[in-house]
Amino acid sequence: MEHDETGCEAREGPILCVNNCGFFGSAATMNMCSKCHKDLILKQEQAKLAASSIGSIVNGNNNSKDPIIANAADVVVGPIENKVVTSQPSGLVGSSSEEGGGEVKAKEGPNRCTACRKRVGLMGFNCKCGSLFCGVHRYSDKHNCPFDYRSAARNAIAKANPVVKAEKLDKI
Repeated sequence: MEHDETGCEAREGPILCVNNCGFFGSAATMNMCSKCHKDLILKQEQAKLAASSIGSIVNGNNNSKDPIIANAADVVVGPIENKVVTSQPSGLVGSSSEEGGGEVKAKEGPNRCTACRKRVGLMGFNCKCGSLFCGVHRYSDKHNCPFDYRSAARNAIAKANPVVKAEKLDKI
């Protein structure tokens, strides 16, 4: 009787999310939890964006009010190369993948140090010269590295610090 006197309605209890995610929903979010409601709104916006972009592509219109859609339609497609790889049956005796024409790459062996041929596995160190080395030969002075670190450092410094010259002032 107390709710009749105050004019408030009694609550029926918490409402679970209509997506059955286990959280509670509210009437303000269409009986969904906040996460499911945000996902629904995001999906609706993406559907509107996709429909409008498809419509503008089909019609050929570039609306100035939607610059994002116009820029999203610009796609550069490069030339397509068709490669035909012929495979030989593996049951034939005397056939190998090396005779097949060079398209099929042979299985690579374990990773080994270039200097001492020691197996390195996942612990190998790749050098800037492009070779793989063990822990002993990983330093450039230990494997006579042909990479020019000095010129690479100079180029990096020159790129990071461009020369800035002020314009000459007109003398009065």
